Amino acid sequence: MRFSLRPLLALAMPLAMSLTAAAALTLTTLAMPGVAHAQQLPPGAKQPNAFPRAKLTAGMYVIDAAVAANDADREQGLMYRSQLGPNEGMLFVFGENAVHCFWMKNTLIPLSIAFMRTDGTITDIDEMQAETTNNHCPRNNGVFALEMSKGWFASKGIKPGMQIQGLPPLQ
Repeated sequence: MRFSLRPLLALAMPLAMSLTAAAALTLTTLAMPGVAHAQQLPPGAKQPNAFPRAKLTAGMYVIDAAVAANDADREQGLMYRSQLGPNEGMLFVFGENAVHCFWMKNTLIPLSIAFMRTDGTITDIDEMQAETTNNHCPRNNGVFALEMSKGWFASKGIKPGMQIQGLPPLQ
């Protein structure tokens, strides 16, 4: 969903003029989520728009997925993100067919994760709470995992046994 910052800024500016310069900068930053979000990333973290993207499909749904296909990208994943678009997620690509476990340390939003085989067949789906260190491991080996906003798969009727299309080729 897109929205305009103009109404927020129009309300914030008269108030900001009466505050100190530092307080005004803080208020303006809070009114612009993209600016505040960028300041939350630790040094060396990749900006969300810097990840490669893939268009995937799950049934009739199109997914805009950031792709994490190397160790550094997989390690960061969706950490530090404060929101996802309605059909936005992150695809994790692994070099080996194995059980790949996930946790939610420094991940600010609750997520659902689908674990997949090489052909895109979903083997397991799990729900993950924000900022926890519980392990989320599939019962089956796989090479892909797709994280979406919590409840996304259930709300779309997507279950184990179904396939995700448009996955990148494995290296």
